[in-house]
Amino acid sequence: MSKTKVLNLKDKISGNEADLSLSNLSEVPVRELALFPKATVVDLSCNNIISLPPEFCSLTHLVKLDLSKNQLTCLPDDLGNLVNLQHLDLYNNKLTILPVSFSQLRGLKWLDLKDNPLEPSLAKAAGDCLDERQCKQCASKVLQHMRAIQEESDRAREKRLLKEKELERKREAKQKEREAREREARKREKAEEKERRRKEYNAQMAALAVQEQQKKKSEEKKKKNGQAADKKVDVKAAPKPRRSLIGLIFKLLLLLTVGLAGVAAACQLTDLQKEDFCTPINAAVDDCLSWAKVQEGVVRQLVHNLSSAAKDLLESTQTSKN
Repeated sequence: MSKTKVLNLKDKISGNEADLSLSNLSEVPVRELALFPKATVVDLSCNNIISLPPEFCSLTHLVKLDLSKNQLTCLPDDLGNLVNLQHLDLYNNKLTILPVSFSQLRGLKWLDLKDNPLEPSLAKAAGDCLDERQCKQCASKVLQHMRAIQEESDRAREKRLLKEKELERKREAKQKEREAREREARKREKAEEKERRRKEYNAQMAALAVQEQQKKKSEEKKKKNGQAADKKVDVKAAPKPRRSLIGLIFKLLLLLTVGLAGVAAACQLTDLQKEDFCTPINAAVDDCLSWAKVQEGVVRQLVHNLSSAAKDLLESTQTSKN
């Protein structure tokens, strides 16, 4: 905004009135008008203004506004912010509807909407506005009409919000239900997985038990077979060394006995008994017979001890082999 434009706008202000009519404007100089808050009456008639910018609604100091004979097709949505506006001239524009916030212009006392292609319900509320009285009625009836629209809009918005809340509630309920199903499915899958692992573990333990039992039976069978074989070996092998040792002892004793018996018999039964060498033999034989009788028990015990020792030797040998 140049200083020249400000000065030009200042030249068009007189007291509380700013006369911008017939200025060939296509846009409203909102920023310039905002610099003069004392200009509560603004005349923008007979220009080529197509629309009002949203910033226009910040000119809350306006009391009287003339926008007649322009090319307006719509008004800003926040027009209701002009709370001090009492007089509004929209004659000969291209308006079909008014913003819902129009109902907030509670101080509006004069309104002219003639020569606009208004929708039927709005046109009926506006009336003809041919004189001061009718323009005042137009302001009153249009405000009532817009308040009804505002209320209907509020109800529709409230209904829409309720519907949106209901939809949101249903979505949340469905989401919670879906999450609950997913949690239940995960829980069921975990339980099934746990049951499967438990069955696998039980099957493995059962298989190991069977293997252990079979192994134990096999070892017991081998042990029994080994013990039976050992018994057979003991039965067959043990008597051999026993018979050999005892037989050897008996053979030695037998030979000794036979030899002694032969010499003794020769000295006792033959003519040799008179010989000198038979005398000690005969005496020895007599002593031996006497000693043998005395030592008979000792010999028997010796034979028994030898037999037991031989048996123990065989058993210890067999045990070390096993």
